[in-house]
Amino acid sequence: MRGFSLLEVMIALAIMSGVIMTVIVSFNYHLGIVVHDKEETAAVLLARTKIDDSGFPKLPAGKGDFSPQRPDILWEKSVTDTQLPGVQRMILAVSWDNGKRSLSLVRYAAKLL
Repeated sequence: MRGFSLLEVMIALAIMSGVIMTVIVSFNYHLGIVVHDKEETAAVLLARTKIDDSGFPKLPAGKGDFSPQRPDILWEKSVTDTQLPGVQRMILAVSWDNGKRSLSLVRYAAKLL
């Protein structure tokens, strides 16, 4: 007798479908990680650009966004005193994904008179 029986074909199809489903799930998982990292990288780069700007220490505490490039990423600046006289701590909090994800950068600078 030549060829495969129906049972052998069904077993081969079951094994192949399991392998294909594993590959698809793994691919989707890793694609999600790439999107997550892309959004976080964009937020970090925008925050570093803002906090490294020479006019940032003069900017009053408040909120804003990164329009027109990324209006979906929001920022908030807060200023607090430190134990060192004449030095203030400026915190730039950045949030995205409707506030579900966030990060903060800190900069120390001399108090402005």
